[in-house]
Amino acid sequence: MDSEIKKTFWNQLGAAIDQLENAILACPDNLWFDRTKQSEYWYVAFHTLFWLDYYFTESFEDYTPPPPFTLDELDPAGIIPEKPFSKDELLTYLEHGRKKSKKRIETMTDEQAQQQYKIGPVELGFLELILYTTRHLQHHAAQLNLILRQNIDSAPRWVFRAKE
Repeated sequence: MDSEIKKTFWNQLGAAIDQLENAILACPDNLWFDRTKQSEYWYVAFHTLFWLDYYFTESFEDYTPPPPFTLDELDPAGIIPEKPFSKDELLTYLEHGRKKSKKRIETMTDEQAQQQYKIGPVELGFLELILYTTRHLQHHAAQLNLILRQNIDSAPRWVFRAKE
């Protein structure tokens, strides 16, 4: 697989991860743990990181998230964990997802790029899954930035490329 293509994919996926990280870091504790909000801030961050981790797993059937996280996010009933995860827990999960996704992109072969994945009723190749995941990250980072803007009138700036 062409190294310039891999670099381009990583620059944009990494920027979306950085965007999410900035939103996590910018959230004050009172908003992070506010259980009265319909979209709980910590949960949106967790949900986004869970799917980043899941989508960059080579085999969905063998997927297990790192502790303290569970497979509850895969439950169609939409189970939200009873205890909110801390910023530190989610920043550690973010680093896990950053390293995992970067390694998969850097080591991707032409054959792996064409590998097909089935997600619910949809089938897509790994390259499209990278773009899909980038969009998912950016969608939720923007959601968190909106929550910040509405509650503290401040939000992190746009990230053009991955910081590395």
